Amino acid sequence: MATASAVARKAAWHERGSWNAREDRMPSAVWLGILWVGMIAGFGLDFPRFLHENPPAPFVVRIHAVVFSAWMLILTAQVLLVLGNRVAWHRKMGWVAAGWACLMAVFGPWAAIAYQVVNLNGPVGDPPFLSVQLLNTVNFIALLVWGITLRKNPAAHRRMMILATVALADPGFSRFSGWLWPNEPLKIAVWFFYVFYGNVLLVALMTGWDWWRGRLMRSFLIGAAGLLATEFVASLLYFWGPWKTLTAGWVAAWAKM
Repeated sequence: MATASAVARKAAWHERGSWNAREDRMPSAVWLGILWVGMIAGFGLDFPRFLHENPPAPFVVRIHAVVFSAWMLILTAQVLLVLGNRVAWHRKMGWVAAGWACLMAVFGPWAAIAYQVVNLNGPVGDPPFLSVQLLNTVNFIALLVWGITLRKNPAAHRRMMILATVALADPGFSRFSGWLWPNEPLKIAVWFFYVFYGNVLLVALMTGWDWWRGRLMRSFLIGAAGLLATEFVASLLYFWGPWKTLTAGWVAAWAKM
């Protein structure tokens, strides 16, 4: 009977956290740490290739790199402020983070398209990959906005803000998988995990931890399911013939501009 009760408690979907908010602080730091490991490993391995690209990446790609790296630093500062019990400062800086996210919404797609334009006729040009890059930005902004609306619900807010950044995990993690497995798989399901395994890993860890602790949040589960579903749609688009034709036309039109 006790076992059945424990399972039911773990399976419950919470609207708000009924536990002390301080108990969520360290897991958030752990998920952020895993994000940093994936980003550093992937981009660190890819950096020498980036420096010797021919043609070189457009300048907006470098701005994009700075903007997105700054986001990771802002999020880290936010987590550390909460760990240090500087919640008032965390709240004030939250609006800085929201403003910075607007820059990311601009520079993410801009850099992605500009890179494809420069490499339109080169060996690394891959216009269909815009499905991943554009939907990453959509996921990030949607989850971030949702997280901001949940700021008076600390447990849900914290999870949603981490999940928003998980939406951006694949550029780092996938570079690492590309280093281990240079030839991209050609089957959709395999390619999905090849590109998004870091996102899947983080969602699985966050979900598993909350289930074990009996702290599954309804908003997090819906957001995580939506994130992974959208990323699978991006994978389907990548292999879909009409999407390849459409994105090649987009990039060619942008190049003429």
